[in-house]
Amino acid sequence: MLEDQTTAASAAPWPAAYPTGYAVVDVETTGLARDDRIVSAAVYRVDAQGEVEDHWYTLVNPQRDPGPVWIHGLTSSMLADAPLFKDIADEFAARLADRVLVAHNAVFDWSMIAREYARAERTAPVRQRLCTIALSKELRLPLPNHKLESLAAHFGVEQRNAHNALDDARVLAEAFRPSLRAAANGGVRLPLLECRPLTEWSDGPARIVRQPTGPGSASSSSSSYSSYSSYGQGSWRPSRKRPACPYPNPGRYEPGRPLQQGMRVAFSGDTSIERELLEDRAVEAGLHIATSVSRLTSLLVTNDPDSGTSKTTKARAFGTPVIDEAAFGQLLQDVAPAAEG
Repeated sequence: MLEDQTTAASAAPWPAAYPTGYAVVDVETTGLARDDRIVSAAVYRVDAQGEVEDHWYTLVNPQRDPGPVWIHGLTSSMLADAPLFKDIADEFAARLADRVLVAHNAVFDWSMIAREYARAERTAPVRQRLCTIALSKELRLPLPNHKLESLAAHFGVEQRNAHNALDDARVLAEAFRPSLRAAANGGVRLPLLECRPLTEWSDGPARIVRQPTGPGSASSSSSSYSSYSSYGQGSWRPSRKRPACPYPNPGRYEPGRPLQQGMRVAFSGDTSIERELLEDRAVEAGLHIATSVSRLTSLLVTNDPDSGTSKTTKARAFGTPVIDEAAFGQLLQDVAPAAEG
């Protein structure tokens, strides 16, 4: 069935608006916080129609505790002689140049890469990214969840070493090819998002966190990262008070329709992209950032709607629409102007 679909897709006229090349990326990290570091990275370069051209992999010395070894399997001793990020920045950049970055939950991989380049006083040569979670939603794939393993299983791709950057990138590249061809065959607009390079970064002092040992410490789920504490107080830019939103609140967000300037948006829980940057993008689009959820809140953005936080509880009580970070990123591409008058 997959072979038939792929053949049919490749026979259809290829959309002229599609990118001419992609860099399928996976990075493993010391954690999820804004001051965490990359410990390994892999890139599969693929052509306009998803065929693999070559691949590249490197370990990276994070200059700190490697974090959740029980997830990525990389110990301090294994990383001791690995190059620093600044030493592989040129090679990494060459692999990304003039291509769309493709990743599973791409906002996370892009955020980590952008931070590393900012620390190295460099700029990553990436202008657009494509999230395979968002693409699977556009294709309406019948997946039980948005894990990479589910996407791989759907397309019959074998996972050999989950949470190894090289194998995860391979799996994603193999699953991306039929996804891309299905999108082309169906005339689907690819969910491309802009990548904004970082130009400011400051690091706080690193704090060593002991690695858990003993029964129950191992986990194969990437959600284990969520409980891993931050090392320091690195930040993107100085904190500042936001100006008042100049647009009136048009009311609640309606699923299937675009966001509109003036809508009140609240956030709850961890986000893959640093929260302040995510809020900046919302403000630039003309949205109002709400610090709490009330009957006036237009939308709640959370990656864990079942968390039981006060915001998610209030959202359920008020009937406030709830979407995840990836869907919000898609909506930010095309925010409707405020109503006149």
